[in-house]
Amino acid sequence: MAIISISDSQVNGADQILVADGSSKIPAKDGSQITILNATNVSSGTIATARLDTGTTANKLVLLDGSGNLPAVDASLLTGIVSATISASDPTLSTNPSGGVGTEWNNSTTGEMYICTDATAGENVWTNVGAGSGDIKLQFQGTQYGFNLGGAQPADGYISRIDRFSFTSDGNATDYGDLSIGKNSMAGCTEAGSYGYSINGRKTGNVDNNVIDRFAFATGGTAADVGDAATLRGGCCGTSSSTHGYAHGGEVMSTGAYINTIEKVAFAASGNSSDVGDMTVAGAAIGGGNSETHGYGMGGYRPTDTSKSDIIDKYTYSSNANATDVGNLTSGSSAAAGVSSSTTHIYNHGGSRGGTNNIIDKVTIASDGNATDVGDITVARYNVSGASSETYGYCMGGWSPNVDVIEKYSFTTDGNATDVGNLTQVNNHSAGVQH
Repeated sequence: MAIISISDSQVNGADQILVADGSSKIPAKDGSQITILNATNVSSGTIATARLDTGTTANKLVLLDGSGNLPAVDASLLTGIVSATISASDPTLSTNPSGGVGTEWNNSTTGEMYICTDATAGENVWTNVGAGSGDIKLQFQGTQYGFNLGGAQPADGYISRIDRFSFTSDGNATDYGDLSIGKNSMAGCTEAGSYGYSINGRKTGNVDNNVIDRFAFATGGTAADVGDAATLRGGCCGTSSSTHGYAHGGEVMSTGAYINTIEKVAFAASGNSSDVGDMTVAGAAIGGGNSETHGYGMGGYRPTDTSKSDIIDKYTYSSNANATDVGNLTSGSSAAAGVSSSTTHIYNHGGSRGGTNNIIDKVTIASDGNATDVGDITVARYNVSGASSETYGYCMGGWSPNVDVIEKYSFTTDGNATDVGNLTQVNNHSAGVQH
Protein backbone atom coordinates (compact mmCIF):
# COMPACT_ATOMS: atom_id res chain seq x y z
CA MET A 1 0.00 0.00 0.00
CA ALA A 2 1.03 3.61 -0.58
CA ILE A 3 2.63 5.56 2.24
CA ILE A 4 0.89 8.91 2.75
CA SER A 5 3.08 11.75 3.89
CA ILE A 6 1.61 14.44 6.11
CA SER A 7 3.37 17.79 6.23
CA ASP A 8 2.67 21.08 7.93
CA SER A 9 3.02 22.97 4.66
CA GLN A 10 1.31 23.14 1.24
CA VAL A 11 2.55 20.16 -0.78
CA ASN A 12 1.75 18.96 -4.26
CA GLY A 13 3.65 15.76 -4.81
CA ALA A 14 2.46 12.21 -5.27
CA ASP A 15 1.13 10.31 -2.26
CA GLN A 16 0.65 13.52 -0.32
CA ILE A 17 -2.53 15.00 1.15
CA LEU A 18 -3.93 17.83 -0.96
CA VAL A 19 -4.24 20.92 1.21
CA ALA A 20 -6.17 24.09 0.31
CA ASP A 21 -4.18 27.25 0.03
CA GLY A 22 -4.51 30.37 2.18
CA SER A 23 -7.61 31.42 0.17
CA SER A 24 -9.31 28.06 0.72
CA LYS A 25 -8.75 27.09 -2.92
CA ILE A 26 -7.50 23.81 -4.34
CA PRO A 27 -4.10 24.30 -5.90
CA ALA A 28 -3.58 23.62 -9.61
CA LYS A 29 -3.43 19.84 -10.05
CA ASP A 30 -4.17 17.19 -12.72
CA GLY A 31 -7.90 16.44 -12.33
CA SER A 32 -8.22 13.91 -15.16
CA GLN A 33 -9.24 11.11 -12.79
CA ILE A 34 -12.00 13.08 -11.09
CA THR A 35 -15.51 11.79 -12.05
CA ILE A 36 -19.21 12.47 -11.27
CA LEU A 37 -18.91 16.25 -11.44
CA ASN A 38 -22.23 18.16 -11.84
CA ALA A 39 -22.03 20.74 -14.66
CA THR A 40 -24.52 23.00 -12.86
CA ASN A 41 -21.80 23.73 -10.29
CA VAL A 42 -19.64 25.38 -12.98
CA SER A 43 -20.68 29.02 -12.50
CA SER A 44 -17.89 31.00 -14.11
CA GLY A 45 -15.11 30.85 -16.65
CA THR A 46 -15.07 30.01 -20.35
CA ILE A 47 -14.91 26.62 -22.01
CA ALA A 48 -12.66 26.71 -25.05
CA THR A 49 -14.39 26.12 -28.39
CA ALA A 50 -11.94 23.32 -29.10
CA ARG A 51 -13.39 21.44 -26.11
CA LEU A 52 -16.99 21.57 -27.55
CA ASP A 53 -18.50 18.93 -29.84
CA THR A 54 -19.35 21.20 -32.78
CA GLY A 55 -20.44 20.51 -36.36
CA THR A 56 -23.45 20.45 -38.70
CA THR A 57 -24.43 16.80 -38.34
CA ALA A 58 -26.77 15.13 -35.86
CA ASN A 59 -26.30 15.91 -32.13
CA LYS A 60 -23.61 18.54 -32.74
CA LEU A 61 -23.43 22.13 -31.52
CA VAL A 62 -23.71 24.58 -34.48
CA LEU A 63 -20.89 27.14 -34.40
CA LEU A 64 -21.12 30.59 -36.09
CA ASP A 65 -18.35 31.29 -38.58
CA GLY A 66 -15.83 34.14 -38.36
CA SER A 67 -18.42 36.58 -39.81
CA GLY A 68 -21.09 35.65 -37.33
CA ASN A 69 -23.08 33.63 -39.89
CA LEU A 70 -24.66 30.22 -39.55
CA PRO A 71 -23.00 27.48 -41.62
CA ALA A 72 -25.04 25.68 -44.29
CA VAL A 73 -27.56 23.55 -42.39
CA ASP A 74 -30.99 22.05 -43.06
CA ALA A 75 -33.46 24.70 -41.77
CA SER A 76 -36.66 22.91 -42.81
CA LEU A 77 -37.85 22.55 -39.21
CA LEU A 78 -37.31 26.18 -38.22
CA THR A 79 -40.55 28.10 -37.55
CA GLY A 80 -41.50 31.76 -37.36
CA ILE A 81 -39.03 32.79 -40.06
CA VAL A 82 -40.39 34.86 -42.99
CA SER A 83 -38.05 35.16 -45.95
CA ALA A 84 -38.37 35.98 -49.63
CA THR A 85 -39.67 33.36 -52.01
CA ILE A 86 -37.60 33.06 -55.17
CA SER A 87 -39.57 31.63 -58.09
CA ALA A 88 -39.38 31.58 -61.89
CA SER A 89 -42.94 32.95 -62.05
CA ASP A 90 -45.07 35.67 -60.43
CA PRO A 91 -47.32 35.02 -57.42
CA THR A 92 -51.04 34.69 -58.08
CA LEU A 93 -54.21 35.70 -56.28
CA SER A 94 -54.43 32.20 -54.84
CA THR A 95 -50.80 32.21 -53.62
CA ASN A 96 -51.57 32.32 -49.90
CA PRO A 97 -48.35 33.40 -48.09
CA SER A 98 -47.59 31.68 -44.79
CA GLY A 99 -45.99 34.90 -43.59
CA GLY A 100 -49.09 36.98 -44.32
CA VAL A 101 -48.86 40.69 -45.13
CA GLY A 102 -45.26 41.74 -45.75
CA THR A 103 -44.18 38.49 -47.40
CA GLU A 104 -41.68 39.09 -50.21
CA TRP A 105 -41.73 37.30 -53.59
CA ASN A 106 -38.97 37.61 -56.21
CA ASN A 107 -39.40 36.47 -59.82
CA SER A 108 -36.00 35.08 -60.85
CA THR A 109 -36.99 35.19 -64.54
CA THR A 110 -38.06 38.84 -64.87
CA GLY A 111 -36.47 40.38 -61.76
CA GLU A 112 -39.87 41.67 -60.57
CA MET A 113 -40.30 41.98 -56.79
CA TYR A 114 -43.64 41.79 -54.98
CA ILE A 115 -44.80 42.38 -51.39
CA CYS A 116 -48.06 40.89 -50.12
CA THR A 117 -50.20 43.86 -49.02
CA ASP A 118 -53.48 41.98 -48.51
CA ALA A 119 -53.40 38.37 -47.32
CA THR A 120 -56.99 37.30 -48.00
CA ALA A 121 -57.21 33.62 -48.97
CA GLY A 122 -57.90 33.27 -52.68
CA GLU A 123 -57.76 37.02 -53.37
CA ASN A 124 -54.35 38.10 -52.13
CA VAL A 125 -52.87 41.36 -53.36
CA TRP A 126 -49.17 41.35 -54.36
CA THR A 127 -47.88 44.89 -54.88
CA ASN A 128 -44.97 45.35 -57.28
CA VAL A 129 -42.21 47.19 -55.38
CA GLY A 130 -39.40 46.66 -57.87
CA ALA A 131 -38.39 48.63 -60.94
CA GLY A 132 -41.13 46.94 -62.99
CA SER A 133 -44.88 47.47 -62.95
CA GLY A 134 -48.10 45.53 -62.59
CA ASP A 135 -49.56 44.36 -59.29
CA ILE A 136 -51.08 40.91 -58.75
CA LYS A 137 -54.65 41.65 -57.73
CA LEU A 138 -58.25 41.19 -58.78
CA GLN A 139 -58.40 41.62 -62.55
CA PHE A 140 -61.82 43.16 -62.94
CA GLN A 141 -61.43 46.20 -60.70
CA GLY A 142 -59.74 49.49 -61.50
CA THR A 143 -57.90 51.86 -59.20
CA GLN A 144 -57.46 54.90 -61.44
CA TYR A 145 -59.97 55.37 -64.26
CA GLY A 146 -63.20 54.18 -65.81
CA PHE A 147 -63.67 54.20 -69.60
CA ASN A 148 -66.78 54.43 -71.80
CA LEU A 149 -66.23 52.94 -75.28
CA GLY A 150 -68.09 53.89 -78.46
CA GLY A 151 -71.89 53.88 -78.46
CA ALA A 152 -74.70 55.71 -80.21
CA GLN A 153 -75.35 59.43 -80.13
CA PRO A 154 -78.22 61.32 -81.85
CA ALA A 155 -76.00 63.84 -83.65
CA ASP A 156 -73.11 61.56 -84.63
CA GLY A 157 -74.80 58.16 -84.95
CA TYR A 158 -72.30 55.34 -84.33
CA ILE A 159 -69.40 56.89 -82.47
CA SER A 160 -65.82 55.79 -81.86
CA ARG A 161 -65.00 58.01 -78.90
CA ILE A 162 -63.29 56.63 -75.79
CA ASP A 163 -64.19 58.69 -72.71
CA ARG A 164 -62.12 58.52 -69.52
CA PHE A 165 -63.11 59.61 -65.99
CA SER A 166 -61.34 59.45 -62.63
CA PHE A 167 -62.04 56.95 -59.87
CA THR A 168 -60.08 58.98 -57.31
CA SER A 169 -62.11 62.20 -57.64
CA ASP A 170 -65.64 62.81 -58.90
CA GLY A 171 -65.94 64.83 -62.11
CA ASN A 172 -66.62 64.86 -65.83
CA ALA A 173 -65.06 62.58 -68.42
CA THR A 174 -62.54 63.67 -71.03
CA ASP A 175 -62.03 62.49 -74.61
CA TYR A 176 -59.15 59.98 -74.36
CA GLY A 177 -59.10 58.41 -77.82
CA ASP A 178 -61.10 56.47 -80.40
CA LEU A 179 -61.97 52.92 -81.38
CA SER A 180 -60.75 51.85 -84.83
CA ILE A 181 -64.33 52.35 -86.14
CA GLY A 182 -67.53 53.89 -84.82
CA LYS A 183 -69.72 51.17 -83.27
CA ASN A 184 -72.08 50.30 -80.44
CA SER A 185 -73.63 47.26 -78.73
CA MET A 186 -70.24 45.62 -78.22
CA ALA A 187 -68.55 43.64 -75.43
CA GLY A 188 -65.99 45.45 -73.26
CA CYS A 189 -63.11 43.56 -71.60
CA THR A 190 -60.27 44.61 -69.27
CA GLU A 191 -56.69 43.35 -69.29
CA ALA A 192 -55.69 44.56 -65.83
CA GLY A 193 -53.08 47.30 -65.84
CA SER A 194 -52.59 47.28 -69.60
CA TYR A 195 -55.40 47.39 -72.17
CA GLY A 196 -59.09 47.84 -72.78
CA TYR A 197 -60.81 45.69 -75.43
CA SER A 198 -63.94 46.13 -77.56
CA ILE A 199 -65.29 42.94 -79.19
CA ASN A 200 -67.96 42.81 -81.95
CA GLY A 201 -70.70 45.45 -82.09
CA ARG A 202 -72.70 47.26 -84.77
CA LYS A 203 -71.22 49.88 -87.08
CA THR A 204 -72.79 52.54 -89.29
CA GLY A 205 -75.84 51.24 -91.13
CA ASN A 206 -76.72 48.96 -88.19
CA VAL A 207 -74.38 46.33 -89.63
CA ASP A 208 -72.82 43.70 -87.35
CA ASN A 209 -69.03 43.51 -87.23
CA ASN A 210 -66.43 41.13 -85.81
CA VAL A 211 -63.63 43.61 -85.02
CA ILE A 212 -61.59 43.16 -81.81
CA ASP A 213 -60.16 46.56 -80.84
CA ARG A 214 -57.48 47.18 -78.21
CA PHE A 215 -56.24 50.46 -76.69
CA ALA A 216 -53.52 51.12 -74.11
CA PHE A 217 -54.66 52.52 -70.76
CA ALA A 218 -51.39 54.42 -70.39
CA THR A 219 -51.46 56.33 -73.67
CA GLY A 220 -55.01 56.36 -75.07
CA GLY A 221 -55.15 57.43 -78.71
CA THR A 222 -56.67 55.33 -81.45
CA ALA A 223 -57.34 51.67 -80.72
CA ALA A 224 -55.76 49.01 -82.92
CA ASP A 225 -57.67 46.25 -84.69
CA VAL A 226 -55.94 43.16 -83.24
CA GLY A 227 -58.18 40.33 -84.42
CA ASP A 228 -61.61 39.07 -85.38
CA ALA A 229 -64.41 37.51 -83.36
CA ALA A 230 -65.50 34.05 -84.50
CA THR A 231 -69.14 35.16 -84.69
CA LEU A 232 -70.51 38.18 -86.55
CA ARG A 233 -72.91 39.83 -84.09
CA GLY A 234 -73.95 42.83 -82.04
CA GLY A 235 -75.74 43.13 -78.72
CA CYS A 236 -73.14 41.02 -76.87
CA CYS A 237 -71.61 41.65 -73.44
CA GLY A 238 -68.16 41.02 -72.00
CA THR A 239 -66.37 39.64 -68.94
CA SER A 240 -62.67 39.34 -68.09
CA SER A 241 -60.42 36.75 -66.48
CA SER A 242 -56.73 37.33 -65.71
CA THR A 243 -55.73 35.90 -69.10
CA HIS A 244 -58.69 36.25 -71.49
CA GLY A 245 -61.53 38.51 -72.55
CA TYR A 246 -64.94 36.92 -73.06
CA ALA A 247 -68.00 37.89 -75.13
CA HIS A 248 -71.33 36.16 -74.63
CA GLY A 249 -74.73 36.23 -76.32
CA GLY A 250 -75.82 38.67 -79.03
CA GLU A 251 -77.96 38.98 -82.12
CA VAL A 252 -77.29 38.66 -85.85
CA MET A 253 -78.84 41.84 -87.23
CA SER A 254 -79.29 40.56 -90.79
CA THR A 255 -81.37 37.55 -89.71
CA GLY A 256 -82.67 38.51 -86.27
CA ALA A 257 -81.23 35.26 -84.85
CA TYR A 258 -80.21 35.28 -81.20
CA ILE A 259 -76.79 33.89 -80.27
CA ASN A 260 -75.85 31.63 -77.34
CA THR A 261 -72.11 31.57 -78.06
CA ILE A 262 -69.42 32.26 -75.44
CA GLU A 263 -66.12 33.27 -77.10
CA LYS A 264 -62.74 34.16 -75.63
CA VAL A 265 -59.63 35.99 -76.84
CA ALA A 266 -56.17 35.63 -75.25
CA PHE A 267 -54.78 38.88 -73.84
CA ALA A 268 -51.15 37.83 -74.24
CA ALA A 269 -51.38 37.15 -77.97
CA SER A 270 -54.54 39.06 -78.96
CA GLY A 271 -55.62 37.62 -82.33
CA ASN A 272 -58.96 36.02 -83.12
CA SER A 273 -61.47 34.73 -80.60
CA SER A 274 -62.60 31.11 -80.32
CA ASP A 275 -65.95 29.53 -79.42
CA VAL A 276 -65.60 27.92 -75.95
CA GLY A 277 -69.19 27.25 -74.86
CA ASP A 278 -72.84 28.30 -74.83
CA MET A 279 -75.19 30.27 -72.60
CA THR A 280 -78.16 28.31 -71.24
CA VAL A 281 -80.50 30.24 -73.57
CA ALA A 282 -79.63 32.29 -76.67
CA GLY A 283 -80.21 36.00 -76.20
CA ALA A 284 -78.96 39.57 -76.65
CA ALA A 285 -78.22 42.49 -74.32
CA ILE A 286 -77.29 40.08 -71.50
CA GLY A 287 -75.51 41.98 -68.73
CA GLY A 288 -72.01 40.80 -67.85
CA GLY A 289 -70.20 40.42 -64.54
CA ASN A 290 -67.35 38.32 -63.22
CA SER A 291 -65.62 36.83 -60.24
CA GLU A 292 -61.97 35.81 -60.40
CA THR A 293 -63.00 32.33 -61.58
CA HIS A 294 -66.30 32.74 -63.46
CA GLY A 295 -68.10 34.94 -65.95
CA TYR A 296 -71.79 35.82 -65.42
CA GLY A 297 -74.59 36.69 -67.83
CA MET A 298 -77.67 38.39 -66.37
CA GLY A 299 -81.10 38.93 -67.94
CA GLY A 300 -81.34 39.97 -71.59
CA TYR A 301 -83.68 39.50 -74.53
CA ARG A 302 -84.21 35.74 -74.76
CA PRO A 303 -86.90 34.31 -77.09
CA THR A 304 -87.97 31.68 -74.56
CA ASP A 305 -89.11 34.43 -72.14
CA THR A 306 -92.42 36.18 -72.71
CA SER A 307 -90.92 39.57 -71.82
CA LYS A 308 -87.40 40.08 -70.43
CA SER A 309 -85.25 37.33 -68.96
CA ASP A 310 -84.30 37.11 -65.29
CA ILE A 311 -81.78 34.27 -65.78
CA ILE A 312 -78.36 34.46 -64.09
CA ASP A 313 -75.91 32.27 -66.03
CA LYS A 314 -72.40 31.34 -64.85
CA TYR A 315 -69.50 29.91 -66.89
CA THR A 316 -66.06 28.75 -65.76
CA TYR A 317 -62.86 30.50 -66.89
CA SER A 318 -60.51 27.59 -66.18
CA SER A 319 -62.23 25.15 -68.54
CA ASN A 320 -64.08 25.63 -71.81
CA ALA A 321 -67.67 24.64 -71.03
CA ASN A 322 -71.29 25.72 -71.23
CA ALA A 323 -72.89 28.07 -68.73
CA THR A 324 -75.24 26.92 -66.01
CA ASP A 325 -78.35 28.68 -64.64
CA VAL A 326 -77.52 29.60 -61.02
CA GLY A 327 -80.29 32.03 -60.05
CA ASN A 328 -82.59 34.88 -61.03
CA LEU A 329 -82.65 38.67 -61.00
CA THR A 330 -85.39 40.36 -58.96
CA SER A 331 -87.35 40.61 -62.24
CA GLY A 332 -86.78 40.21 -65.97
CA SER A 333 -84.34 42.79 -67.35
CA SER A 334 -82.44 43.52 -70.56
CA ALA A 335 -79.95 46.12 -71.80
CA ALA A 336 -78.64 46.57 -68.24
CA ALA A 337 -74.99 46.66 -67.21
CA GLY A 338 -73.14 44.39 -64.83
CA VAL A 339 -70.20 45.30 -62.57
CA SER A 340 -68.23 43.35 -59.96
CA SER A 341 -67.24 44.44 -56.48
CA SER A 342 -64.73 41.73 -55.58
CA THR A 343 -64.93 37.99 -55.16
CA THR A 344 -68.03 38.58 -53.02
CA HIS A 345 -70.71 40.17 -55.23
CA ILE A 346 -71.72 41.19 -58.74
CA TYR A 347 -74.24 43.90 -59.57
CA ASN A 348 -76.74 44.54 -62.39
CA HIS A 349 -78.03 48.10 -62.78
CA GLY A 350 -80.61 49.82 -64.97
CA GLY A 351 -82.14 48.14 -67.99
CA SER A 352 -85.61 47.55 -69.38
CA ARG A 353 -88.23 45.59 -67.42
CA GLY A 354 -91.27 46.31 -69.58
CA GLY A 355 -90.16 49.95 -69.36
CA THR A 356 -87.05 51.72 -68.16
CA ASN A 357 -85.99 50.87 -64.62
CA ASN A 358 -83.58 52.14 -61.98
CA ILE A 359 -82.99 48.98 -59.96
CA ILE A 360 -79.56 47.93 -58.66
CA ASP A 361 -79.55 44.16 -58.14
CA LYS A 362 -76.81 42.42 -56.11
CA VAL A 363 -75.80 38.75 -56.48
CA THR A 364 -73.70 36.85 -53.93
CA ILE A 365 -70.86 34.94 -55.60
CA ALA A 366 -69.99 32.50 -52.81
CA SER A 367 -73.41 30.83 -52.96
CA ASP A 368 -75.38 30.55 -56.20
CA GLY A 369 -78.84 32.06 -55.83
CA ASN A 370 -81.17 34.92 -56.60
CA ALA A 371 -80.36 38.63 -56.63
CA THR A 372 -81.61 41.18 -54.12
CA ASP A 373 -82.66 44.79 -54.85
CA VAL A 374 -80.23 46.99 -52.89
CA GLY A 375 -80.77 50.46 -54.37
CA ASP A 376 -81.55 52.66 -57.38
CA ILE A 377 -79.60 54.57 -60.02
CA THR A 378 -80.51 58.28 -60.27
CA VAL A 379 -82.24 58.08 -63.69
CA ALA A 380 -84.26 55.06 -64.85
CA ARG A 381 -82.90 54.00 -68.26
CA TYR A 382 -81.55 51.11 -70.35
CA ASN A 383 -78.65 50.55 -72.79
CA VAL A 384 -76.29 51.73 -70.03
CA SER A 385 -72.65 50.73 -69.49
CA GLY A 386 -70.80 49.87 -66.29
CA ALA A 387 -67.33 50.03 -64.72
CA SER A 388 -65.86 48.90 -61.38
CA SER A 389 -63.39 50.53 -59.03
CA GLU A 390 -62.32 48.77 -55.84
CA THR A 391 -65.04 50.54 -53.85
CA TYR A 392 -67.76 51.68 -56.28
CA GLY A 393 -69.84 50.53 -59.22
CA TYR A 394 -70.33 53.10 -62.00
CA CYS A 395 -73.25 53.52 -64.42
CA MET A 396 -72.69 55.61 -67.57
CA GLY A 397 -74.96 56.99 -70.28
CA GLY A 398 -78.14 55.23 -71.37
CA TRP A 399 -81.29 55.60 -73.41
CA SER A 400 -84.87 56.80 -72.86
CA PRO A 401 -83.95 59.34 -71.80
CA ASN A 402 -80.67 59.67 -73.72
CA VAL A 403 -78.25 60.98 -71.06
CA ASP A 404 -74.58 61.72 -70.38
CA VAL A 405 -74.79 60.96 -66.65
CA ILE A 406 -71.97 59.24 -64.72
CA GLU A 407 -73.13 57.94 -61.36
CA LYS A 408 -71.69 55.68 -58.70
CA TYR A 409 -72.90 53.46 -55.85
CA SER A 410 -71.00 51.94 -52.92
CA PHE A 411 -69.91 48.31 -52.72
CA THR A 412 -69.55 48.45 -48.92
CA THR A 413 -73.01 49.76 -48.07
CA ASP A 414 -76.21 49.01 -50.00
CA GLY A 415 -77.95 52.15 -51.22
CA ASN A 416 -78.78 54.46 -54.09
CA ALA A 417 -76.35 55.85 -56.64
CA THR A 418 -75.27 59.50 -56.79
CA ASP A 419 -74.60 61.66 -59.86
CA VAL A 420 -70.83 62.39 -59.94
CA GLY A 421 -70.20 63.76 -63.45
CA ASN A 422 -70.93 63.64 -67.16
CA LEU A 423 -69.61 61.94 -70.29
CA THR A 424 -68.32 64.21 -73.06
CA GLN A 425 -71.68 63.74 -74.85
CA VAL A 426 -75.00 61.93 -74.42
CA ASN A 427 -74.45 58.30 -75.28
CA ASN A 428 -76.06 54.85 -75.16
CA HIS A 429 -75.30 51.27 -76.28
CA SER A 430 -71.67 51.76 -75.18
CA ALA A 431 -69.31 49.44 -73.25
CA GLY A 432 -67.38 50.07 -70.03
CA VAL A 433 -63.92 48.97 -68.88
CA GLN A 434 -61.60 50.09 -66.07
CA HIS A 435 -57.94 50.62 -65.20
